[in-house]
Amino acid sequence: MTSDSPPVPETVDDFLAHLLLQPEREPVVSEIGVLQSIYGDDAIAPWHPPAGRARSPEADSIRYRLKLSLPPPCDDISLELLVSLPASYPESSPPQLQLLSRYIGPFGVDSGLFGSILKTFISVNGVEWTPGSVCVFDGSENVIERLLLWYNERLSAQKAGELLRDDVRGQEPLPPVDASGRAISATPSPPVALPPGVELFEAEPIVDRKSAFVGRACRISDPAQVPLILEYLMADRRIARAAHPIINAWRCHVGAVLYQDNDDDGESAAGGRLAHLLQILDADDVLVVVTRYYGGTLLGADRFKHINQAARNALEMGGLLDAKSHAKASKR
Repeated sequence: MTSDSPPVPETVDDFLAHLLLQPEREPVVSEIGVLQSIYGDDAIAPWHPPAGRARSPEADSIRYRLKLSLPPPCDDISLELLVSLPASYPESSPPQLQLLSRYIGPFGVDSGLFGSILKTFISVNGVEWTPGSVCVFDGSENVIERLLLWYNERLSAQKAGELLRDDVRGQEPLPPVDASGRAISATPSPPVALPPGVELFEAEPIVDRKSAFVGRACRISDPAQVPLILEYLMADRRIARAAHPIINAWRCHVGAVLYQDNDDDGESAAGGRLAHLLQILDADDVLVVVTRYYGGTLLGADRFKHINQAARNALEMGGLLDAKSHAKASKR
């Protein structure tokens, strides 16, 4: 966040007081009050981006966390959404909902679910948005319905697997196990693949005091591709064994809406700096990933310089710094 950016409110009361200073934000304040009356006063919390994360180009956008629970009998399962309201909401732009929770109950969130929630207001399976109308509540209820269906499908599959194992237990020999006690599958699982049409560009490593930084970049056309690409990289043991395998940032347009996010992957503030790099380079529809191998010597602030340079090298290698021109040319 830049030095002239206003501080993020620490409490909900401060957050609402700040919004009340802007008369055009009255519909948002009223909507938040309705959400609190429905989901509880603790359901709303100001969004505090990780340290070092670049401020959104939409300087007047509003972001807050919305805490929800699945309905009975799953009411002990909670989840969290990031609600992003552009400056023109609700007059001419819809909100954006992003699932912050990595797990729903015992099940890890997959890329399909993550992407479908991002598209809540721009998908035929989501919520129809009417300009001038507040709609976060409609969107959150739609998300709860989809999450409940997704959770029950996985719960049913898990129970079916348990019943099948009970049926065959005693009829067939137990499968061999590895040193950790996990069963060794007779047929290896299919290799993880990149999404169709995605090409990764890898830059030469930057080495400093035995630490190495490897930048990779690719063009993306849908936010749902991001988890698949990261999963593909983590399937590579050379990458997975790094101290920080997938420090990343991405920006992607879906229609007129710009989606973006970043992840430090344990290297505090690194993801935010990559996001800032994409912002100042005006690079859209791209994902950058930097893998850091720790060499045993602390590098201080130099590590951020190397992370940014590794990312930029990969963007330049793939010709991705002209992403907007590429997109415009494709439309023409």
